[in-house]
This record gives sequence, C-alpha cells and structure tokens, in this order.
Amino acid sequence: MAAGGRGGGWGSLLLLLVGLCGGSIGRNVLLLIADDAGFESQLYNNSAIRTPNLDALGRRSLLFRNAFTSVSSCSPSRAAILSGLPQHQNGMYGLHQDVHHFDSFEQVRSLPLLLSQAGVYTGIIGKKHVGPEAVYPFDFAYTEENSSVLQVGRNITRIKFLVRKFLQSLQDRPFFLYVAFHDPHRCGHSQPQYGMFCEKFGNGESGMGYIPDWKPLYYSPEKVKVPDFVPDTPTARDDIAAQYTTVSRLDQGIGLVLEELRSAGLENDTLVIYSSDNGIPFPNGRTNVYRSGMAEPMLVSSPRHQQRWGQVSQTYASLLDVTPTILDWFSIPYPSYSIFGNTLVKLTGKSLLPVLVSEQPWATVFSSQSHHEVTMYYPMRSIQHQNFHLIHNLNFKMPFPIDQDFYISPTFQDLLNRTVTGQPTHWFKTLHQYYYRDRWELFDQSRDLAETQNLVSDPKYSEIFQQLKAQLLAWQWDTHDPWVCAPDGVLEEKLNPQCRPLYNEV
Repeated sequence: MAAGGRGGGWGSLLLLLVGLCGGSIGRNVLLLIADDAGFESQLYNNSAIRTPNLDALGRRSLLFRNAFTSVSSCSPSRAAILSGLPQHQNGMYGLHQDVHHFDSFEQVRSLPLLLSQAGVYTGIIGKKHVGPEAVYPFDFAYTEENSSVLQVGRNITRIKFLVRKFLQSLQDRPFFLYVAFHDPHRCGHSQPQYGMFCEKFGNGESGMGYIPDWKPLYYSPEKVKVPDFVPDTPTARDDIAAQYTTVSRLDQGIGLVLEELRSAGLENDTLVIYSSDNGIPFPNGRTNVYRSGMAEPMLVSSPRHQQRWGQVSQTYASLLDVTPTILDWFSIPYPSYSIFGNTLVKLTGKSLLPVLVSEQPWATVFSSQSHHEVTMYYPMRSIQHQNFHLIHNLNFKMPFPIDQDFYISPTFQDLLNRTVTGQPTHWFKTLHQYYYRDRWELFDQSRDLAETQNLVSDPKYSEIFQQLKAQLLAWQWDTHDPWVCAPDGVLEEKLNPQCRPLYNEV
C-alpha cells in the first residue's frame, strides 16, 4: 500500500513534470534484478551456458562491462538500489528479515515513494527484502511479505501472470515495475529439498511441483566455466552446474516478463534495466568487496536511445546510479530533505542516460559494507578508480565472517575439508588468507585482475594509495558515514577536528 502524507504542492508539481515529459514515446520503467547472479550468460563471454532471453535483451541494450554493486549483501544492496544511498547512509546495515532485523531510516525518500508521489504507478513482484513499508511502499505488491517467495520469486509462470495483472491495472498511468527474481540464490539453508540452488523446484519430478513455462536446462559439470576466483574441484563444478540450471529459470522468466511487455504494446515505451544485487555465493564472491564480489552484469535498454543497442560500454557504473537514472527518465527532481540534523541528503550516484548517447569519462565507483547477517560485523569501504582498487578493512584484526547459507554450500564445505585434511584446494589463496586481511588492500587490476598482490607497502604506489584514500574519505564524509573515523578514532561532530584519536594501536 502507498504511504500516507502524499500530495501537497510538491506532489502537484511533480505530477505536472510527469505530464510535461510528453513526446511520442511514453515513459515507463521495468527494473529486473536477479538474486546472487553473476556473469553466467553468453553476453558476458560464457559460452558454456545458454541464456537466449538475456541474449535477446542484450541486442536491444547497452551492455556495461564495468558495473558494480555498492554493497555485496542482499538487503543492503536492494535498499541502496531503491534509495540511491549507500547502506551506511540509508540505515540498512545488514539483512532485513528475521533475527537480523535491519531497516532503513524512516526519513529516507525512496525511489518508489518519490515515483508514487509524482503519479507513477509502482509495482513490485518477487523478493522485496527491505523495510520499513512506509519507506518502500508500492501500489501493487506481491512479495515474501504477502506470498511465498518461491511462488513470486521463482515460479516464472506465476510471475508472468502477476506482470500481466499489473499491466492490466495501469489505467493509462506511467509505471515503474520492479521484478525481483529469487533466482539463482542458493536454497540449501532454507529449502534443501529442492537442491542447493532450488534447481529442482518446479521441474515436474515427484514432490518438486511443476512450473509450466519452465523448460529446465541441465549441464555437465565437466563443461561449466569455473570463475577464476572459485576453486576448480569436482564439488565446485557440480555446484556450478546446479546454479546454471537455476539460471535457466531466471533467463526464461525474463523472457516471459518481456513478452508480457510486448503483448501489452509497451515494449517501445519502457526503459528496461537488468542487473543483480551482489556477487555469486561462492568463495571470494558475495559478502566480499573484492571485484569478484562487487562486479555485476548490467543491461540498459532504452527505446529513446536505439543508436547504442548492441554496443558495449566501458563507463564505470554503480547500482547507486539506478535511482538517479530512473528519476531522470521520469524528469523528477530529487527532493531537498535531511535524515538527521540539518544536513541535506545528496545522491552521489549519477544518471546513466548520458551513457546511452555516448561514452562518458566516469571511472570511479565506491562501495560500503558493514554487515550481512547480524553476527557478521566486518565493515569495509572501497574505491575503484580506473584500474586501481583500494579496500579499507576496518575490522581487520578479526577473521572474515561466513554466512549460514554459504557455510553449508558444497563448495565451501569441500574447501574446509581439503584445508583441514591437507589436500590441495585448487584455489588461488589459502583459507587463512581469506579469513585474515590487511587493514588496507590496494590492487592494480590491469596486472592483477584476481586481486592477489597487495601493493599498499610498495613505494611505487604510495602516491596513488594516498590519492585514493583521500577520495574514499571525502566520499564517506559526503555520505555521512558513521564509520568515517574508524577504527582508530571516534566521530565527535561538535568538536574540531571531528575525528578524535583513540591511540588503540591500530
């Protein structure tokens, strides 16, 4: 349901702005977000997997080679997508559900709230995983809050009919529809009867249910493409083969959603954005701010910018750019307001619409992570500028935490067992190196894409280290990061300087 307090003079102005956007092509938005997906598609040079629907969308899109999430965790990433604010600024420090219980600050003016106030009909189908409701309201909502997440996030036939229902209820209003697939997230922790990736859910076998529109694709473990940051073992290959089957459901679901758009006569009126929330749930992936945990697929298909369809952009993009892009598409300004005190909130992301016209010189993205599960306190901040990536591990004296879902995965259990028994892990780092990290990590991705060589102590890189460190600190101040003085200082806003030393030997 929509939040209260809408309308007024500002809302009327925004309604006018939407009405004035005019032109022969309408302005609607379809946002497609996968759950823990990576580059498992032919679009991103993975010839081992078949993704015909993503490939077809790619032919009508600009493909981004350097797109990144702002946080490698589900709820924080979704809150950042829907608010345009990093997790430390919007308040969604970790997972939203159950014992984790994180929420965004009630003052946050989210994308769906702003759109609805401007007369745009908003809808969500699938995994919401953010709150509170007053901050993230949708006019049309079928999520885990009122339905089974398996049915609204993985049952692509159900998703198809819900999209149809949404489009039939538009009443000639511009719309924003957010389809948040639950595929290809692991489900070994929550619904193990359906397989490690829910790859058996709906396949028609006994007890698995049946999804009429899904034609499962199966893969030989010997033929999958193992990412460079994942151990190349028989167990990991089996795991990836199951992931690929679930990706086939995601891909076919995307095809069904786009077909509903076409059937409704709205394909040429709608901006379509596809991406994923965070890295894949494998070692060095999700919950890490290494490139392997942050890099995301991104397709942007605009009926107004057909000249860039089928092209590849090297421009750096962030999921923090989604909100400003969609606001720009609808010609809606970002409001002037504050979350705490009198300091106004400013979006640090940017609209990607100029990239749909021509390449832009943008080459910097930031990331911020504090929690995943409530017990996983390991705050990290990072900046990527061109080929250089600087990471600040604030809690570096503690071991890097492991989430429950990932812990029971076959790949991680195999890595644990191989480590304990002294067998070769076939991984590019040891488990000890994974757990224990330096406070600062600097990588040159032009020479070290796997990010294995920390250059912080190399005198040749001291200047770039100080430059990136200063840029990262400035971004933290700009986004009101409560951790800006950590771990060796305390933030005291009424004193000058505001960061007060602790002399704690870190």
